[in-house]
Amino acid sequence: MSELRATKQMEKHRISSEVYPGTWYVCSSLSVQYGIVLDAGSSRTTIYLYQWPAEKENNTGVVNETMKCRVEGPGISSLGQNPAQDEASWSSMKMCMAEIMDKIPSSQQNTTPLFLGATAGMRLLRQKNNTASDKILQDMREYLQRLPLSFQNASIISGEEEGLYGWITANYLKGNLIEVAETVGSLDLGGASTQIAFSVPSEEVPGDPRPDGFVEVWLYGYEYNVYTHSFTCYGKDEAEKKVLASLVQVCSVENPCYLQGYSITLSAEYIFGTPCNEKPKNYNPKQEITFVGTGDPVLCRATVRTMFDLTSCQGLSNCSFNGVYQPPVSGSFMVWFIHMFQLNTSFSLDTFNSTIWSHCSTPWQKLKEMYPKKNEKYLRTYCYSSNLVYTLLVDGYGFSPQTWNNIRFQNRINNNSIAWPLGYMLTLSNKIPAQAKLLQLPMDNSVFAGLLFMFSALAILSVMFLIISVVRACY
Repeated sequence: MSELRATKQMEKHRISSEVYPGTWYVCSSLSVQYGIVLDAGSSRTTIYLYQWPAEKENNTGVVNETMKCRVEGPGISSLGQNPAQDEASWSSMKMCMAEIMDKIPSSQQNTTPLFLGATAGMRLLRQKNNTASDKILQDMREYLQRLPLSFQNASIISGEEEGLYGWITANYLKGNLIEVAETVGSLDLGGASTQIAFSVPSEEVPGDPRPDGFVEVWLYGYEYNVYTHSFTCYGKDEAEKKVLASLVQVCSVENPCYLQGYSITLSAEYIFGTPCNEKPKNYNPKQEITFVGTGDPVLCRATVRTMFDLTSCQGLSNCSFNGVYQPPVSGSFMVWFIHMFQLNTSFSLDTFNSTIWSHCSTPWQKLKEMYPKKNEKYLRTYCYSSNLVYTLLVDGYGFSPQTWNNIRFQNRINNNSIAWPLGYMLTLSNKIPAQAKLLQLPMDNSVFAGLLFMFSALAILSVMFLIISVVRACY
């Protein structure tokens, strides 16, 4: 089955069974089957192992995450830049694959499907250096093909596909796809891009010509009109570089999003060596720039907002930011985002805002004492990234204090990651039936087969008895 192409306007995607429409059967004596997905993100690679009962139809919730392993080091888009780092990354990846494969019986490994999906980091590299991105993908394919697994695919997926797969994952895990039920929207803040995806009632979908972003999806016999869009360069890491680029004026720069007492020296290449930022005049990649934190929550919020073109959407109800079409958000949403603060999965917008203000006003030394085990690389970004989330959701996507209450900030459901790889594997492995509604029998298959045989035998005997009776009556 070919990959979904969510970027095509209003293409009808039919995620169907090749065995029998509406049902997925596995003729196997095995009790469990497995699948592996490599999530090759911009900042890291995570390997997921999934399993499902082989003897059952693929009812909602059957596929489960068995384990995941994070490869140490940056994402695969950084390969080829630092030999020592490359060696460490490949070593860690091989260790992760060994741990994953150790969970799979050796007799089943050659039938276990293996997929790799690369996201925004590789999308940006392809834009910057297509030759380098092609080489990395080819190296990954050659490595994965050598493994005693059933290698299926390794490719760069589009941002819209990433958003759609995330939407499928969230609703699959919540059991919303088996019946005509209210679905949940999906929000994903990655390292290099951010995605939004949610279904829109048919009667609210604009007529022809329909705007960009809508995809018709058939799942379990039901049609969904899903709006999905990806904003490249608005993931947490790339957006921070945009903030830093806006602050660069002299060699010593005050950063209101870094806490008071914190400073860091970064190279110009780190900030401007990305397609997300325009290189300044007299650009010197080796130039070092020192940023000094001032811990100003008001100025930090204002600085983050400058990255968003909000004026292009003034007066338009169907618009997010940068002039991009978006229907108004409605219904429940799940946000795939690692918690920065000790908040519940649901909290009010006022609570989030006051927490941001309190955090950004905290001196750096005190914050380190509060979070002694946190890596400085991530801890220094909390003030900035929380303001990014606030600005993206409120000013960008248009969540109000009321619709904010429908958001759940979580990254797992029943020990399964709410991330796009599960939806990706379900789709490419053809695990979700599309054409017919799944029929649930209130009994085991063996009982049903026995009853079917008994009633069939009774029917045949009844017909024979009727024929004999008619013959006797005629003579």
